[in-house]
Amino acid sequence: MENIVKKAIVPIAGMGTRFLPLSTVLPKELWPLADFPAIQYIIEEAKDSGIQEIIFVISSDKKAVVDYLNVLSGKKKVANMPKLEKMLMERKKTDALESLRQLQDSMQDLSFSYVVQKKPLGDGDAVLQAAKFVGDEPVAVLFGDDIVDAKIPCLAQLFSVFKTGEKPVLALYRLPKEKLSSYGVVDIEKIANRLYKIKNIIEKPAMGEEPSDLAVVGKYILTPEVFSHLKKITPDRTGEVRLAGAFDRMIKDDKIIYGYEFDGKWLECGSKLDWLKSNFYFSLRHPQYGESLKNFVKEIL
Repeated sequence: MENIVKKAIVPIAGMGTRFLPLSTVLPKELWPLADFPAIQYIIEEAKDSGIQEIIFVISSDKKAVVDYLNVLSGKKKVANMPKLEKMLMERKKTDALESLRQLQDSMQDLSFSYVVQKKPLGDGDAVLQAAKFVGDEPVAVLFGDDIVDAKIPCLAQLFSVFKTGEKPVLALYRLPKEKLSSYGVVDIEKIANRLYKIKNIIEKPAMGEEPSDLAVVGKYILTPEVFSHLKKITPDRTGEVRLAGAFDRMIKDDKIIYGYEFDGKWLECGSKLDWLKSNFYFSLRHPQYGESLKNFVKEIL
């Protein structure tokens, strides 16, 4: 069955304050995980799940990210970068040149759009900025800090659920109870294996007050009605519009929202420590360098 969700929103307008001082010169979306920038993993997940257009919500200072995406999409082909091509040819680095061309070719079925979020007013506001590109159709949302290593892309797993009920679907991941206080945690009603109806979302619950051990991961499928609820909610005390606020309104209005406990490994990149762990994870599994890195780790420990 053909995927009925064709577009994805990827909010990357955050200022990266947790990554100072390096984030002042290199946006966190371009920080490497093994030998690819973090944003590439999000793009690959969307592409491998059948997405045809990615709408990036950016800030005005993300020129480096846009430059990378222009190269990736082929708007800035290797042939249009004569200095780079000449240097690679002179140094006989034809493998590197061919790898870049192959990466560009693999992106040909994707198109990229951009919308600027003028102020960092929350994840809900970021998603709302992209509404005009979406229209009256369902859309996926992928946050750049949440990467999943899985045989079947996490987003594709969510699509399998969405095809049946065509209701919003949130990605869920089971965590140890001592970690839940840092996340949005769901109160749920089990429907089937890995599938739940969400009754409530508790943001950063106090120890002992967790409604379950399932945390919300930044990967969703949204229906158009979510945008109408986002427009109505009041900003929180920090002045931000939260997606969780829209979900809360929908649940109170007896709207159905599903949660799916996906199969795969959730890797976060929202803090320096999370990024280091994720970089370590992908580096040790690198098909070319992984074994050498494992041996090096053994040497230094």
